[in-house]
Amino acid sequence: MAAYLDTIIEAHRAAVAADTRDEKDVLEEALAAPPVRPFVEAIRGSSEPVAVISEIKRRSPSKGDLDPGLDPAEVATAYERGGAACLSVLTDREFFGGSPDDLRAARAACSLPVLRKDFTVSVLDVYDARRMGADAVLLIAAALSDAELGRFLEAAALCSLAALVEVHDDQELARSLAAGAELVGVNQRDLHTFEVDHERALRLGGAIPAGVVSVAESGISDAADVAALAGAGYRAVLVGETLVRSGDRSGAVAELLGAVR
Repeated sequence: MAAYLDTIIEAHRAAVAADTRDEKDVLEEALAAPPVRPFVEAIRGSSEPVAVISEIKRRSPSKGDLDPGLDPAEVATAYERGGAACLSVLTDREFFGGSPDDLRAARAACSLPVLRKDFTVSVLDVYDARRMGADAVLLIAAALSDAELGRFLEAAALCSLAALVEVHDDQELARSLAAGAELVGVNQRDLHTFEVDHERALRLGGAIPAGVVSVAESGISDAADVAALAGAGYRAVLVGETLVRSGDRSGAVAELLGAVR
């Protein structure tokens, strides 16, 4: 199977190399954006034992089309009715069919804080997340050097953005914590093959310090999955495909939350 992450990151780095904007100008625009909604606080302050971060995405490289014609605003309101604590919105066009407009529409339709789900490879990506209205940005440890990870965490803090640092193993977790990550997501999907390892989050859960907000990602399909992850100490789960494919998205979120009530 193709190394998806390498292909996607290569495309994003090529786009950044062709971007001639001045960093200072983009930062000024980012700092002038409206106030952020508190992403980490929405998870920590959730009345649910495990908060749900509900994802909006049209397609994926491994699954193909999920719902290419979805209305981001409609999906966002459905997730909020179901009890989601936060949203995650794909903005990658080429591989996931998303766009910044999807994020803007989803955020405008609800009161939830929103994660820009994309492949961050430069400070411009961080600043752009703030400019388009995101409240949090994704940093994938496997795609970034230690220097990049540290710099992008600083850029996120400068813009008042939360940063979800995504890891896949002990080494990436250690690197992320050393860089100062306060919000860590364990992705059960191998981003080189897109295969899901349902034991990955369970193995890594105990290694995440108590003061760090932990999020389990990918391969979460039912209440049993959520209950197992709650038992492993996770404070939140990020769920995409299961919710997007559901005929009752509000009910699907509520069902996941009901697993640990």
